Amino acid sequence: MFSDFKKFLFQGNILDLAVGVVMGGAFGKLPASLVEDIINPIIGLVSGGVDFKSKSLVLKAADEVAKTPELAIHWGNFMNVALQFVIVAAVIYMVVKAAKKADLTAAE
Repeated sequence: MFSDFKKFLFQGNILDLAVGVVMGGAFGKLPASLVEDIINPIIGLVSGGVDFKSKSLVLKAADEVAKTPELAIHWGNFMNVALQFVIVAAVIYMVVKAAKKADLTAAE
């Protein structure tokens, strides 16, 4: 049973998947930093200092007496995450397109 498990773990597909997951986690930090550290400050400069990450629509204010937290829709944070997604999707699209082009060129 141990040898079968060892074979399963060290198959090419499992190792490729593990490398992909680790690289994906590391790659996810790049667009997050791009949005947080480069794009947001530029938007803040153009918009007069607006920080979209802290933007929200308060549905119900916090009540200190009843000790209930604020209930809000954090649309600014959502916009940051959506922008990160678009950046990742664009990069993945370009990588897949380049890979397909490389395969077509190699086949000819």
